[in-house]
Amino acid sequence: MIEASGFREAMSLLTTAVNVVTTNGDTGRHGFTASAVCSVTDTPPTLLVCMNQASRSHSHFIDNKTLSVNVLGAQHQQLSNVFASRLSSAERFAHGAWTELSTGAPVLEDALVSFDCEIEHIQEVGTHSVLMCRVVAIKPPESPSGQDESLVYFNRAYHYVGQVELV
Repeated sequence: MIEASGFREAMSLLTTAVNVVTTNGDTGRHGFTASAVCSVTDTPPTLLVCMNQASRSHSHFIDNKTLSVNVLGAQHQQLSNVFASRLSSAERFAHGAWTELSTGAPVLEDALVSFDCEIEHIQEVGTHSVLMCRVVAIKPPESPSGQDESLVYFNRAYHYVGQVELV
């Protein structure tokens, strides 16, 4: 049998993008840092987001049925830590500049890219909820030059991935 600690240790070697996932609704704005985000299909455009059911903001995402996935760049390491901390939602959103697209979920203005989504299906698996999210709007990168570096998490530390195009 595989122990949880052994599984977590092995998963620490799976490089993942760092995202801030947000929602907005009757109970206010909420967000968390997530690495468990991936594409499901492009027809219709769908993302999968995993969220711990014990999270303070879990019920807000479930009730609102909307979210935005904000893909972080190298300059957002502190923002990632803020949204992973025990700060209140108001304190978290005091960091960064926010706007919105179709659903009203907060979108980070300088994210590498943001996906605005409606949550269509929720599946509970162990300690987490798996959210199947239909993408209804995309905020593309501000600088299409390819010079941005992506913030990734590997072996329990932040790293930067990307390359500057040479002319």
